[in-house]
Amino acid sequence: VEISTYFSTSLCLIRCVSAAPHPHHPDAHKNHFTLLCCPPPPFPSAHCFPPHPPPWSPYLSFSHSQTTTHRDPCSSFYMHLIRSDARGTRFFWTLLPFYTESCSASLKCDRVIDRFTYEIAPVFVLMEQLTLKKMREMIGWPAGEGDGLFSPGGAISNMYSVMIARYKYFPEVKTKGMSAAPRLVLFTSEHSHYSIKKAGAALGFGTDNVILLSTDERGRVIPADLEAKILDVKQKGYVPLFVNATAGSTVYGAFDPINEIADICEKYNLWLHVDGAWGGGLLMSRKHRHKLNGVERANSVTWNPHKMMGVPLQCSAILVREKGILAGCNSMCAGYLFQPDKQYDVTYDTGDKAIQCGRHVDIFKFWLMWKAKGTIGFEQHIDKCLDLSQYLYNKINNREGFQMVFDGPQHTNVCFWYIPPSLRGMSDSEERREKLHRVAPKIKAMMMESGTTMVGYQPQGNKVNFFRMVVSNAAVTQSDIDFLVDEIERLGQDL
Repeated sequence: VEISTYFSTSLCLIRCVSAAPHPHHPDAHKNHFTLLCCPPPPFPSAHCFPPHPPPWSPYLSFSHSQTTTHRDPCSSFYMHLIRSDARGTRFFWTLLPFYTESCSASLKCDRVIDRFTYEIAPVFVLMEQLTLKKMREMIGWPAGEGDGLFSPGGAISNMYSVMIARYKYFPEVKTKGMSAAPRLVLFTSEHSHYSIKKAGAALGFGTDNVILLSTDERGRVIPADLEAKILDVKQKGYVPLFVNATAGSTVYGAFDPINEIADICEKYNLWLHVDGAWGGGLLMSRKHRHKLNGVERANSVTWNPHKMMGVPLQCSAILVREKGILAGCNSMCAGYLFQPDKQYDVTYDTGDKAIQCGRHVDIFKFWLMWKAKGTIGFEQHIDKCLDLSQYLYNKINNREGFQMVFDGPQHTNVCFWYIPPSLRGMSDSEERREKLHRVAPKIKAMMMESGTTMVGYQPQGNKVNFFRMVVSNAAVTQSDIDFLVDEIERLGQDL
């Protein structure tokens, strides 16, 4: 892969003669394809920046869908997929993330990592701005207005949301510190990602001021509990500041009722953040985006394309509805980097609104995948993964030896216990719970030792260890799911 700083001589060519056989598809070696990315027209010299960045958006923007062989009139890329059978498409999309990551690695070696000013990396700054705007449009914010950044991961994106909320209501904290604010309280689900609690610790709120909200049997926040705890905090003289609603929890894949939570946040004037790190990708699917109904009412959203959408690590976005607040919260106006009298529009110098200085080029791989797959391609990817999860649920729901943790998956998370024959006749007791608690770790260890497959497990609350099967790879098939179930039964039969 050879990519110049400004793509002026970009020519990326990959030819794969054959694919390694898949155990379920012995004819996988028949897949052949060529991926050819032709360069765009030459960009202006790096030594001659216009007062305003050139109108490159037509070259960078996305089309709604991409066909297997096409020339997008609004694109400078020509994608040709030559394949011998239908499985070539599957192999192509499996390889694409490795290709985009190799591009990112070459960019890193070329020192195009310090994206703090437009003049250092103009194309990537524009790519990021265009992509973030498209993501904000998909959230439902009018005309994609707002702000955003790509960050090192969902934990940092969530931390940004807490920082911005604090700055919004108590801007003096930026200069005077936490002593200038009253005792501030954050609220999040008992099933939410630990990063909200970690942000409370790192930013000086203290973990005692991160209040966990009760959930129903499906892992969704109970809005009445949120309101009751807000009133309790206010009665103690503390100040409720921030509510995190989870869209796709880590274990259950649960979606909190965003509209009901938003009503409460508006009533008490609290910042509403939606952690869509895992579930944000469902916004790409017309079939499943209703699970995030109300997300457009959020003040900020975390969305990790490196999770459900299959973009290689790292690729996480913090998206903010209010324009300018990121810069207000984080800018330090360092004169040796962010001179206000440059010959171009300095609002394109995005580095000062980040907590980092230099940033990795996370946008390129995501932008390239979106250009290649199109929105429809991502939609098909997501719909297929959720269909496969439903297939797994249907397969084991009434199958002997399997017991579901909850009814029906909300996301691709399917949680279940495998109960060996030796435990099936035992009545519910502490002894049975202790033995069942050891089943999932033992089966997983045998899976890894035999090299057949791997699936995660964990306890949750008062529930003993259970399997959590998550599908996010579009290359998975129903035969893979069948194999997983058979393998669990084979390994667990004699436990």
